Amino acid sequence: MNAEGLESFRDFVDSRSSALLKTAVLLCGGDQHAGEDLLQNALVKTAGRWQKIDEPEAYVRQVLYRQQVSRWRLKWPRREVSVAEPPEPAGSGEPGADTAAAAELRLVMRQALSRLTARQRTVLVLRYFEDLPEADVARLLGCSVGTVRSTTHRSLARLRQLAPELAALGPAQAERSESRDYSPVEVRQ
Repeated sequence: MNAEGLESFRDFVDSRSSALLKTAVLLCGGDQHAGEDLLQNALVKTAGRWQKIDEPEAYVRQVLYRQQVSRWRLKWPRREVSVAEPPEPAGSGEPGADTAAAAELRLVMRQALSRLTARQRTVLVLRYFEDLPEADVARLLGCSVGTVRSTTHRSLARLRQLAPELAALGPAQAERSESRDYSPVEVRQ
């Protein structure tokens, strides 16, 4: 990679890494460290082809999705890592400060997402957090649209079972307390 390409790659990483990290963490079920590893591997793969890439963000997201699919297709189980994280501090009256209800919603959502299978979680992240149509999700995951629909349906049903308190949120309350950190799925009854 030449100096100009290296500089443009660094600019891309500086400007888009936080948004890409959110997606990677969601794909990993809320595991920050696994999300960082997933993103780092995707960026390494992207750096090797940087000069040939027309749409860098789309390319990195494609690598993220494909790496995550490869992870859940592995024949051996991953080690489970238990992490106790306190909720984020509620802020001191600053504009945009997180409320306790929003933090609790994110924690409930993160815990419920982490208990889904990797495939279910990936489908939900792509459909609702990334807001991709079913056809695009099917293309990215290498399956049929019907498989995406049925997996989405089963995943939402499982999510409702794991976190029944999400069903109690009405659309207005969900919009008020929504934070794009870890609340990617709107659960509908």
